[in-house]
Amino acid sequence: MGNLDGKVAIVTGAGRGIGQCIALKLAAEGAAVVVNDLDEGPAADTASAVEKVGGRSVPVAGSVTEDGFAERFVGAAVEHFGGLDIIVNNAGYTWDSVVQKMTDDQWDAILDVHLKAPFRILRAAQPVISQLVKSAQSDGVPVPCRKVVNISSVAGLGGNPGQANYAAAKAGVTGLTKTLAKEWGRYNVTVNTVAFGLIRTRLTSTPAGGDGSIDVEGREIKVGVNPDLLATMERSIPLGRAGSPGEAAGAVYLMCAPESDYVSGQTLICAGGFNI
Repeated sequence: MGNLDGKVAIVTGAGRGIGQCIALKLAAEGAAVVVNDLDEGPAADTASAVEKVGGRSVPVAGSVTEDGFAERFVGAAVEHFGGLDIIVNNAGYTWDSVVQKMTDDQWDAILDVHLKAPFRILRAAQPVISQLVKSAQSDGVPVPCRKVVNISSVAGLGGNPGQANYAAAKAGVTGLTKTLAKEWGRYNVTVNTVAFGLIRTRLTSTPAGGDGSIDVEGREIKVGVNPDLLATMERSIPLGRAGSPGEAAGAVYLMCAPESDYVSGQTLICAGGFNI
């Protein structure tokens, strides 16, 4: 028996890294999981990994920024698993530049993926959650506590040079979270944010032999942190190291577990003690 038996979760950006670990953690606790990734292959891989450990999952590939994606994503949870209990807005990437060199495209792309996409998903989920609550009340059964976890960053709390777009988007996530916590309390939904510090993923780890990059909808985005800079960053963390994707997923799980049913509108910092 898991803490999330019978729950239905949707997780964006779940094909790799932190998102994949979140999906697997929720599934290990009993939740059915709708997994999203920009690419079909990683989304299918995570869904398969969930099923291999005895969970239920379905992949939904596509960009979270596409028109109509939010409705399709939320609809998959209802169509395949009959409900919606947990929403994790995790998808994202960074596209850095100092402000005087940052283009409108850079600004818009990062605001779209980190702030507009979660807004659209939550907007699409509202009618579904409202109807589920009304059905429970009509049937005379208790309304279960549902969960929203929006992923943020310490950059959104304290800023970070070269990341005006990312920091602004993540600061916006805090405002979105606090507002939805007040709007959705009447549905017995808790809405919280988990702000990550330095986590070792493909976005922070530079491959051997030089710079790395990823393709995001036709854009080549440089990723990775210079090893010397990475070592310096780790020395500023009281725990003395970057976090792992599994540890990041654990922090998200805390906000999904029944033990946090009376915690809402909060930001949990998962940063190894890093002082912002």
